[in-house]
Amino acid sequence: MSRAPDNIAYPPRGLNREEAARYIGVGPTLFDEMVADGRMPRPKRANSRTLWDRIQLDAFFTDLPGDDGNKIDRILSGRNRAA
Repeated sequence: MSRAPDNIAYPPRGLNREEAARYIGVGPTLFDEMVADGRMPRPKRANSRTLWDRIQLDAFFTDLPGDDGNKIDRILSGRNRAA
């Protein structure tokens, strides 16, 4: 039985290790360090798959220290104020 093609374009919610690292803009080794020290979330398990929740990655990325010059991060974290 064949399925109809999915014509809706949307990003995946669950990302493997390499995809999650690439999503936040770092390499897999640095991503592993960030997970170990709590700067990035722990993965979820789906049977034998290890996956990171893209939305959770967004939240952790927003909480990373920075110069507060990113208006999008301020809005997402509830700190929307004039720069």
